[in-house]
Amino acid sequence: MKALSIPRKSYYFSLTVLSLPNGVDIQMTEAALALPNVVLTDRAAKRVARILAKEPEGTVLRISVAGGGCSGFQYEYNLVQETPANDDTVLAKNGATVLIDAMSLEFMGGSEIDFSDDLIGQSFQIKNPNAVASCGCGTSFAV
Repeated sequence: MKALSIPRKSYYFSLTVLSLPNGVDIQMTEAALALPNVVLTDRAAKRVARILAKEPEGTVLRISVAGGGCSGFQYEYNLVQETPANDDTVLAKNGATVLIDAMSLEFMGGSEIDFSDDLIGQSFQIKNPNAVASCGCGTSFAV
């Protein structure tokens, strides 16, 4: 069996063509090829758990990516009471539950979700290896 090699481009939304042995070519973007794993740090998990403890039973934090912000895309944080969809990624750690939908995961693959508490203030920070630019406050990004 011959291994398939998928060339990676130097820019994020380049098209890559995957040629299957049966002669079918599939076009994939780099976003589709991004690593799907997202890490929730202990600090972020502790803060999410603290927030969820004050909410009704079954509440989870949903993080998603939407168009907007200074740089083109922005993160949205919503407390929701819903069962995870089949294509949701569920991050559960130390009493914290975070949901990420499949579309947002394409932009967030390989990211680390952290919580910062410093002199400037408190906020969730997403360290996203797919982002090529971000705004000064860190809430929006470009790919």
